[in-house]
Amino acid sequence: MPADLPKRILIGRALRSDKLGETLLPKRIALPVFASDALSSVAYAPEEILLTLSIAGASAIHFSWQIGLVVAVVMLAVVASYRQNVHAYPSGGGDYEVATVNHGPNSGLVVASALLVDYVLTVAVSTTSGVANVVSAVPSLRGYELPLSIVVVILLMGMNLRGVRESGSAFAVPTYAFMAGVMGMVVWGAIRSGLGQTMNAESSGFHLQATPGNDSLAGFAMVFLLLKAFSSGCAALTGVEAISNGVPAFRKPKSKNAATTLLMMASIAVVMFMGIIWLARLTHVQMAEDPAEQLVGAGADYHQKTALAQISEAVFSNFTPGFYFVAAVTGLILVLAANTAFNGFPVLGSILAQDRYLPRQLHTRGDRLAFSNGIILLAGVAILFIIAFDADPTRLIQLYIVGVFVSFNMSQSGMIRHWTRLLRTETDPKKRSHMQRSRAINAFGLVMTMAVLIVVLATKISHAWIAIATMVVLFVMMKAIRRHYERVSTELVAAEEPEDVAPPTRVHAIVLVSKLHKPALRALAYARLARAHTLEAVTVNVDPADTEALRKDWDARGIEVPLKVLDSPFREITGPVLDYVKNLRRSSPRDVVSVYIPEYVVGHWYEHLLHNQSALRLKGRLLFKPGVMVTSVPWQLESSERRKPQKAWSAPGAVRRGEPRHHGGRPFETSDTTRTGNKDGSP
Repeated sequence: MPADLPKRILIGRALRSDKLGETLLPKRIALPVFASDALSSVAYAPEEILLTLSIAGASAIHFSWQIGLVVAVVMLAVVASYRQNVHAYPSGGGDYEVATVNHGPNSGLVVASALLVDYVLTVAVSTTSGVANVVSAVPSLRGYELPLSIVVVILLMGMNLRGVRESGSAFAVPTYAFMAGVMGMVVWGAIRSGLGQTMNAESSGFHLQATPGNDSLAGFAMVFLLLKAFSSGCAALTGVEAISNGVPAFRKPKSKNAATTLLMMASIAVVMFMGIIWLARLTHVQMAEDPAEQLVGAGADYHQKTALAQISEAVFSNFTPGFYFVAAVTGLILVLAANTAFNGFPVLGSILAQDRYLPRQLHTRGDRLAFSNGIILLAGVAILFIIAFDADPTRLIQLYIVGVFVSFNMSQSGMIRHWTRLLRTETDPKKRSHMQRSRAINAFGLVMTMAVLIVVLATKISHAWIAIATMVVLFVMMKAIRRHYERVSTELVAAEEPEDVAPPTRVHAIVLVSKLHKPALRALAYARLARAHTLEAVTVNVDPADTEALRKDWDARGIEVPLKVLDSPFREITGPVLDYVKNLRRSSPRDVVSVYIPEYVVGHWYEHLLHNQSALRLKGRLLFKPGVMVTSVPWQLESSERRKPQKAWSAPGAVRRGEPRHHGGRPFETSDTTRTGNKDGSP
């Protein structure tokens, strides 16, 4: 059985680099891939508005449609602005590229930090919200929200490791089904309303009262509450930026297709969003942050369903399959909305890695031409957030929109600078008119997003500080990574004059031996081939009897290489060898010491615990010594035979370089996430 068969079953066969073009997406697939987050947010954004307004009781609920209308206007403004972005910056850097080019690297890092946090929270919020909707339809699953959310994230990770196109094709049907379900629900509700039929949600018979201490909100307090409800409803805008970050994944013409997909997404999302708010009022849905205290008549054992679940149950009261269909596709789309982040986060991580702000491993593609390391990292961090917040979507949403609106603002202000810079040199009246119109659109988008960000920070700072603190930590970390790479690059730069690099005067070769067995003899034979200036064998006298036996065996075999015995009164191996090497270097600073270490190659994982421990410790210490070269001389034990791979194999990176497969043994194995090195040859 091939050693990598489990991986092939899970993620599929490896793809050649020249097949990358086949993974590009048409608009019909790009819409569910990149817009599922923005489309799915209409499932919980209206509910967040209702939950916030419930603090003031039933008197504030009638403001829901006005707030929804303002949110819709902001969404259309932001989408119009991002249509300018995808035409001006089609390389896939999105907000990060716009901010970096027009405001400088630090501004770009602020945007990158905000987007990375937003992508992680997208996964966390989408999966937990999806699970919450499923639990509303299947109450028997209540109490299993946390493990279900984690399992969903892992499944999404596996799907995306198979490649962007495959995950998009798999997610297209649920996304379109969700759109059909919600649109059908709105149309069916309008028909029943026009026929004069009554549609009441299960909570319509309860009386919603204000939370204790907020019985008479008026004046500034009411304004603050309305602004907070507006900021909660702006969760509907999350995911709008994903298309601008994913332009390279579109088929040609990339910018045009991306802009068209943006417009399609906005139109569909606004209709569904306003339709759900209208149906919420029509069915008299009562949502409360604390149902036990606020919903009079609900009873102590009442479990509050999501707003969308209550609406669909009321609208399809005469057609039960419709309710279950909406519940099923809503749960699916909320879960699959995380796929937007699984496409955006790895691409942004790759760009940041290429700019040396993140580890270079994030820039390499896996077997399926996806950025596998970024996908796995996103899933791991999202699971940590889900565990930390006990899979509670309401708590996670409070952290959600801060990062995305920070990136919105930086992007729109950057685009205004972009058009202003171009207008200084452009003389064509037609092009100037287009640029001025684009700048006006971006300016209006900036005003809208700035207002939202101010409202969000003013109303949600008690929760938002966690997201802000995470962004600050990421910013500092990325600056530190960049400084490290720059320091290493400066340190490793080759001298212009080759003669400036003084070659070593001599090479002292040392072969470490403990017993005179086959691995030691192989190491001695290999060291002889190197023809060093001096060659000696070194052993550490841990047990005098063993050392004396080694001496006698050495002399009996007539080995010409001298045997050096190092004393070790405290029975330690590493220290005496390090001291001996250090003394050699001290006596001849221009000489190089080459240390040969025999090592076993084993076939079972537990055998690693039984062998090579001393060799690994010693090797790790010697690598830090300047002027010391360490060579491992392997000896394959019989158990290693089972690790021999199949005859056909590809060298690391060969698939992406388009090289043919070879036959014979494979020297070592690699995982999907570490198959290739970087362009500069670093691991």
